[in-house]
Amino acid sequence: MLAIVGDDAVHRVEGLPGESAPVGLTLALGRLRTLGVTGLRVALPAPGHPLGLSGPPEFNARALEAEEAVVCHGVAFGLVPEVYEAGPEGDVHVEVVWHVLPVREAPPADVPSLGEAERELAEALREATEVLSRLDVAGSGPVAEAAIDAYRARAERGRSVLAPGYPARAVRVLELAQRVGVLISVASENGHGAAVTAGEIVARAEALRPVERVARRAQVAAYNAYVEERERGLR
Repeated sequence: MLAIVGDDAVHRVEGLPGESAPVGLTLALGRLRTLGVTGLRVALPAPGHPLGLSGPPEFNARALEAEEAVVCHGVAFGLVPEVYEAGPEGDVHVEVVWHVLPVREAPPADVPSLGEAERELAEALREATEVLSRLDVAGSGPVAEAAIDAYRARAERGRSVLAPGYPARAVRVLELAQRVGVLISVASENGHGAAVTAGEIVARAEALRPVERVARRAQVAAYNAYVEERERGLR
């Protein structure tokens, strides 16, 4: 469980049927299981892109605000996190409250298969690399190199990016999507790179935007692969 939620925050779940107050994450997961939940799907929506959501509008709005959510499989519930921070710098206490809300039982929006995600990610990465290299704005220098080296070190320390039982392709897709996400972050944090004209800045942003979108789609496909395979009777 710590591999999923991290160990630097307290997690509570609010709004569980049968519970009048927030409960801890372990108890909440057990309760969801007794209610009939057989799996959890990740959603990573962004403005204009309700990735992984199925409605209703109230749930989608909360999930879009948080830019993430979990949708239950087997029972029409979804969970949206709300983060609270308190305390001085260097000693910040973080609490995450997961709100349980009703969802619509329908296929999640815009989630590709693993095969589709892998192909799209490779193609988008190639196209973006060509554009950014041509503009000389891909992000370079010691800051970019340090960020990429840090990513590689994290990847080597924790090769199990997904829980045991996931298909090998899901692990491969998630690792690539995460690496692409790091590269996009490096490029974004370096400002406009070497782009100096308005046209170059626009071209740079347009090159990064579809790659970021495809990378999020690939992450959702990878995280949800286990549930999708169980639903299709492959497990």
